[in-house]
Amino acid sequence: MERTVEVNGRPCRVWERGEGKPIFWLGSGPMLFRWSAFHDALAEKARLVACSLPGYPGSEGHDILDDHLSWCLAARDLLEAAGFRPGDTLMGSSTAGALAADVAALWPDWVGALVLVAPFGLFEDSDPTRDMFALHPRNAASMISEDPQGYAAQLAAPEGEQPVLWNIGVVRANEAAARFLWPLGNTRLNRRLGRVKARTRVIWGAEDKIIPPSYAQRFADGIGPSASIDRIPGAGHLAELDQPAAVARSVLEFVG
Repeated sequence: MERTVEVNGRPCRVWERGEGKPIFWLGSGPMLFRWSAFHDALAEKARLVACSLPGYPGSEGHDILDDHLSWCLAARDLLEAAGFRPGDTLMGSSTAGALAADVAALWPDWVGALVLVAPFGLFEDSDPTRDMFALHPRNAASMISEDPQGYAAQLAAPEGEQPVLWNIGVVRANEAAARFLWPLGNTRLNRRLGRVKARTRVIWGAEDKIIPPSYAQRFADGIGPSASIDRIPGAGHLAELDQPAAVARSVLEFVG
């Protein structure tokens, strides 16, 4: 089911499928262009509510968000409009994972469980993240995913869509992410991670070429003893695209 909610008076898209315990997902741009095997795997065992941030596929309003607090508030408002209630499970991936972590830190009593899949938000000079926004289009697929063909298919215009307009949507999603992550994804999240109260699962692709897999431990250390780590073999930065069954299994086992 697809529906639209309003954030700051602008439409944002929500996909919902499945029954059972809800998992509210702030997905990365690539995973919101079309329904995928990962969506299916979660929706088979839980109620998946995939929320598209302003400017991400199907949503508008990124152009009026001009500071990090505005983005955090927009993420919170989007989740609430989608039906998130105190104690629910929040999942965030990649670019959107930085905001999911901030929502859990800024409103620690609101989030019951937190799943972070290779989120941005931290930066370490001795082990830097890659500047994702500087990737040449020819290299992006192989850097972001261990399945470049699958990544290209995820972003490709569906039959009946005008490729030019579709590609504008891809660029717009990247622009939206750049607004709160430029240039290297450091949102100073390290100053706030200790506020997270939710039990947390940190999931990371073992072959991530965008954010070093060592950052999984940095996130877990920042959150504290409530955080556990699951490293996914054979997965790159978009672990849920590369190894959908393994990532879904980790999420569902953690949520219970």
